[in-house]
Amino acid sequence: MDQLKLLTYILLIISSLWFSSCSSSTKKVNRETPTQGNIKMAFDNSYQLLVDAELYTFHSLYTNAKITPIFASEDSILKLFLADTVNVIMTSRKITENEEAYLKSKLIIPRTTKIAYDAVAFIINKSNGDSLIRYNTIRDIFLGKVSSWKQINPASKLGDIQVVFDDPGSNNVQLVMNKFEIKGSLPKYCNATTSNADVVSYVEKHPNSIGILSVNWISDPSDSISHSFLKKIKVVYISAEYNSDGDDFYSPHPAYIADRSYPFIRDVYMINKETFSGLGTGFTSFVASDPGQRIVLRMGMVPSTMPVRLVEIKKN
Repeated sequence: MDQLKLLTYILLIISSLWFSSCSSSTKKVNRETPTQGNIKMAFDNSYQLLVDAELYTFHSLYTNAKITPIFASEDSILKLFLADTVNVIMTSRKITENEEAYLKSKLIIPRTTKIAYDAVAFIINKSNGDSLIRYNTIRDIFLGKVSSWKQINPASKLGDIQVVFDDPGSNNVQLVMNKFEIKGSLPKYCNATTSNADVVSYVEKHPNSIGILSVNWISDPSDSISHSFLKKIKVVYISAEYNSDGDDFYSPHPAYIADRSYPFIRDVYMINKETFSGLGTGFTSFVASDPGQRIVLRMGMVPSTMPVRLVEIKKN
């Protein structure tokens, strides 16, 4: 009887060790690391094409990683971030002192990585011949001082200007309002659609309109969406802020973003509040790495962590 009890005891120990080993093995397989796991991240709508390209490559390299993107306005993704719905976001602004203090009160230290320099592009209808607009004129449009195309070009027959952007909480709107120190509301002829695609569609159908969107939506000819957008609209060339009355006009091309000749540029950040080195950290590192920065450049933006070589072509 004592031998039977001893044998039973030994079997129980072996079974316990086996289950423990299986459990540890399962935890190891499912454990989140910089290259595996299943998480959500929030991204500003303006950068959807960039994010789609980055995620496609990242998922191709790391097949055990699954990042589900949430695309929303700048205001919305910050709310998701502070509410602990997501731990990583991509946005065009750093978190404020109050937001940082709130996180620190929860013993969370956010880490901010600059991943690109972006530009806000102004687009017009294909039939509109006024594709060269001075910086001061753009300013006066948003200040309510210029509301008709005749004020830009007396020969124009387009009538009143209609400005469209993607979302009331868009970072595109915020850049314009911050740039021109607009504290109240925009003029009545400035209105929101529901997406960047809708901005392009509206401009395509309304000759008197001006659309605002991030340059990555219209800069990659190899991307089907970007390519189709480029065929539907024209990009506005704008004079430099420091020389608005000069004869030089600049498009939101990477070269003019890099040397800051184009006046409507901004930084792009990834902000991470993971308390360990998880998948969010891995994806941030990838975007900031050489392969990720090459994708940034392909999308018409300027990489922030790799050097950009500018070549000057002299006119004869």
